[in-house]
Amino acid sequence: MSRLVRKIIDIVNDNPDIHVWNLSLGTDEEVSKNFISFDAAVLDELQAKKNVIFVVAGTNDGRSEKKGTLRIGSPADSLNAVVVNSVRRDGRPASYTRKGEVLSFFQKPDVSYYGGDYDEKMNTYTPNGEWQDCGTSLAAPWISRKLAFLIDVMGMPREVAKALLIDSAAGWEYKIDTYKHQTLTGYGIVPIDIKNVMASENSEIRFYLYGTSKSYRTTNYLIPIPKDEDGKYSYIARAILCYFPYCTRAQGVDYTDRELSLKFGRVKEDGSIDDINKNVQEDAAYIDERKSRKDYRKWENTKFISMVFHKNKALKSYGDRQWGFSVTSKERDARPKRNEMNFGAVITLREIQNRNRISDFIKLCEMRGWIVNEIDVENRLNVYVK
Repeated sequence: MSRLVRKIIDIVNDNPDIHVWNLSLGTDEEVSKNFISFDAAVLDELQAKKNVIFVVAGTNDGRSEKKGTLRIGSPADSLNAVVVNSVRRDGRPASYTRKGEVLSFFQKPDVSYYGGDYDEKMNTYTPNGEWQDCGTSLAAPWISRKLAFLIDVMGMPREVAKALLIDSAAGWEYKIDTYKHQTLTGYGIVPIDIKNVMASENSEIRFYLYGTSKSYRTTNYLIPIPKDEDGKYSYIARAILCYFPYCTRAQGVDYTDRELSLKFGRVKEDGSIDDINKNVQEDAAYIDERKSRKDYRKWENTKFISMVFHKNKALKSYGDRQWGFSVTSKERDARPKRNEMNFGAVITLREIQNRNRISDFIKLCEMRGWIVNEIDVENRLNVYVK
């Protein structure tokens, strides 16, 4: 075991009150296409066992003559970690940016942030005073700061904090069918202001779900989304699911041990969910492994689903049935242990007529016995300070 990895394990074990760890380091060599690096595998194991999350710099391409784009370097191939690449002020990838994916499938980097470039360096501070520099090592700590704020100040579980961070970067513009074009920037650029990470627009309904997968399927079919006067739903929707699975490095490209599949949408007459991503993996329809991976990101530990309905066309309702979500668990082991695993989901609905329906949503939830806790940033800050 390398000295660095041993130190990381010891420091994490000695500081259980610290939930976010920043790693602004990485190797010059590219990660393998066939297996996860040793350092990244250790980080994944720590995150699966403990209530911690690592933010890892996406590594820089420091070659004087660049022929093609290098793949990211270890430990930026950690699947459970949040891997950060760097962009310029105008949002374009920095000239030293390296690319994902990991194992030719898993999306890395996760997000991007501002790290400067050779011709627009950032002001930094060193033991010798002020210095101008650039790199993914400067972008990653900003994301660590935002995650630490969400987890330690706002009191969110790490699964929800990660989902909220990625959701804010993806927004409505991210296309789930073009993930291969996101190898430089991930799901997008995280907003500068933390309020834009947490807050929703007046025309949006945003809520998060935090739960534990204990069995094959975890469901809730009673999410009361407000209807129009004609009984239809005037919304577009997106959702993101994050979890921290155990992984096995010896399995090569079949790295993650457990899969959680997400469905969200209107509940139909037969009790099934009209999923916004048309996920049919657990339905009667046959679907092979290749299509499951391509269309539904099977075995990926971050699931982002989005369906934009064109021409502002409202959706029909299925009688008195509400909306619902379903999380289905699968394991690679033929004798699954069904260990409990926490998951966090962030769901956003936008009213296509730009009407504010949040008060109606809260009332409907309370009528059905839900306990609704609105996130008041100022109030949480005051409680944290006291």
